[in-house]
Amino acid sequence: MSPLALDTAVAALPRTLPRDVVPAVGDYFALLKPRVMSLVVFTGFVGLYLAPGHLHPLLAIVAVLCIAVGAGAAGAINMWYERDIDALMERTRRRPLPAGRMAPGDALGFGAVLAVSAVIVMGLALNTAAAALLALAIGFYVFVYTVGLKRRTPQNIVIGGAAGAFPPMIGWAAVTGDVSVAAVALFALIFFWTPPHFWALSLYRTGDYAKAGVPMLPVVVGPAETKKQMLIYTLMLWPVAVAPALLHVTGWLYGAAALVLSALFTLCALAVRRDDGDRAARRMFGFSILYLFLLFALMAIDRIPGLLAVRGFGL
Repeated sequence: MSPLALDTAVAALPRTLPRDVVPAVGDYFALLKPRVMSLVVFTGFVGLYLAPGHLHPLLAIVAVLCIAVGAGAAGAINMWYERDIDALMERTRRRPLPAGRMAPGDALGFGAVLAVSAVIVMGLALNTAAAALLALAIGFYVFVYTVGLKRRTPQNIVIGGAAGAFPPMIGWAAVTGDVSVAAVALFALIFFWTPPHFWALSLYRTGDYAKAGVPMLPVVVGPAETKKQMLIYTLMLWPVAVAPALLHVTGWLYGAAALVLSALFTLCALAVRRDDGDRAARRMFGFSILYLFLLFALMAIDRIPGLLAVRGFGL
């Protein structure tokens, strides 16, 4: 961030909070980034559901809650660290910290307590593998992505996307106590999905990121190169999306749907490349969320007992 932008951000933040200002419950909930958390929780649940073995329903609920709380904790700490640039961006300036509805220390303490609690409960109730992966996911998001990458490199989303890819692997480990090739395939799906998803957003929020000094790809290399990279990643997603069927984690009901959805995602990227405005990028961002949700939903549906799905390569 440039010195001028940093000064502007600091000036935009409240110096002190009135003594009678108490954060509302809704402000604490906003720190958890609930919209992001909902997709994280869902993919974590599907990873748990797909894993071989049996887990008591109560322990399954505990595992999913730990994933949710851990994701929310990382979001809260992220908001604490990024409160200066959040104050500069239209999309984030109404968050509790830049809006002056909460003291920074409250947000940091809230996030830290939740992070430690989620990891401890996961370890005690489930197993050390799942707890270690949850700790790694939180640490990666906070220290690698938020602190180390986001303000320094246009590859922030490419590398940092690993943080959001951990939940299905954590869910899998909660059942099995280990990480298999199939769990890595679920991780890879989210990892390769993340760049085109966030670059679609950054294309129509380029001004915000430039003002805040965040080197998102469109800010650094321009929209044309960003659109090219988005198309490349959607093409790379084809084999990654179908991998669960190839590994016999799902049947070919899911595999066929994954190919269709990946084709539609690629068509979105082609539309973005032809569009000089923001409309196609906004559509692609919205579809990208639906794309990932449908893929994981179809994985779960394909594994419903008694469903007439094709298992493996045989009928």
